[in-house]
Amino acid sequence: MLDFDTAQARLAARARPPEQQETLPLAALYGRVLAHDVVAALDLPPADNSAMDGYAVRAADTAAAPVTLPVQQRCFAGQAPEALRPGQAIRLFTGSVIPAGADTVVMQEDCQEDESGVAFQAPASPGRHIRRRGEDMRQGSRILVRGALLGAGEIAILAAQGFAQASVYAPLKVGILTTGDELVAPGDPLPPAAIYNSNAPMLAGLCQGLGTAPALLRHARDDARAIEAALEELTGACDLVLSVGGASVGEKDLVKPAIESLGGALDLWRVRMKPGKPVALADLNGRPVACLPGNPVSAFAVFTLLVSPLIRGLQGRGRILPPTRHGILETDRPLGGDRDDFIRVQAALTPSGTTVLTPHAQQSSGALSSLAWADGLARIPAGSLLSSGAEVTWYALPDWLR
Repeated sequence: MLDFDTAQARLAARARPPEQQETLPLAALYGRVLAHDVVAALDLPPADNSAMDGYAVRAADTAAAPVTLPVQQRCFAGQAPEALRPGQAIRLFTGSVIPAGADTVVMQEDCQEDESGVAFQAPASPGRHIRRRGEDMRQGSRILVRGALLGAGEIAILAAQGFAQASVYAPLKVGILTTGDELVAPGDPLPPAAIYNSNAPMLAGLCQGLGTAPALLRHARDDARAIEAALEELTGACDLVLSVGGASVGEKDLVKPAIESLGGALDLWRVRMKPGKPVALADLNGRPVACLPGNPVSAFAVFTLLVSPLIRGLQGRGRILPPTRHGILETDRPLGGDRDDFIRVQAALTPSGTTVLTPHAQQSSGALSSLAWADGLARIPAGSLLSSGAEVTWYALPDWLR
């Protein structure tokens, strides 16, 4: 068996950014991956402006405070101010351009205006409450990098620079193949000894959460020809294929032989992790095929830890491996074994800032309810036996599934 870290690195290394790009308006960019660097077209702010509602003055004119200065002008954001005359003040509002001649802004809470002018009770300090031209973004500087996942903040940057559109990579097309005579589509009658197919909608939802195109779903019975036909169809139509089940060593584990019979080459098979040992990565018709275990909990863990970095890389993202976190186990029994064990945990922050990780009571790979319950997966290294109070690495699901 391959160790977990090597398997994760191999899947991540298989990713190549998409070749296809498209240019979209701002309203259609959310969740897409930027296909080029973006350089600032202008300085932001475009001019020195006020960070507060207040009064622009020369600091020297308040040195003899208390002092009252006449109000020369009231200048709102978007208006051009007059040059400040000596011994006077200009009323400003947040975002107002700083007048020529002014060197500071006194916020309105620190002074008082009446018919005679604005009274300053203390000398003003030069340079206060002024946002300088270009302090946020400088014209010609790189402000977004190729591979950035575009969220609201990135779209705000594009809009603030006057860009109405941007080039992004085409959405990743993922095919999902489930296999097994025992599986029945949800909503259909359930015969004796059959189970509903939860893997297909679960994996489709996980892909959707990562921003792929809607997944193409296929199910094949336990028949070599049917599995081969489904694999050929999916590799012809998709950028990545996920197969679920049939990758172990049982009599009806037909996916691995089907890939090989179609000329596919396996890069890895079986990983020293729990849940999720029967994992394979193959190349078929120029497309990566990731073979996941058939147990839904195992498929979920493998998708989170091994497949999601591959998907991010295939989307063209610059960051494909999210950070891991650290927490303290709180368990009533020692945990560990001969494989890296990824246990489902809930995380709680103590008043001191420590993250406490509580394992789900049922760590069986058949405990589907634990997936909706868990905040993440805590790693118990192979060969260790950890008790309460041990510090462990954990993989927060919101980090790894977006």
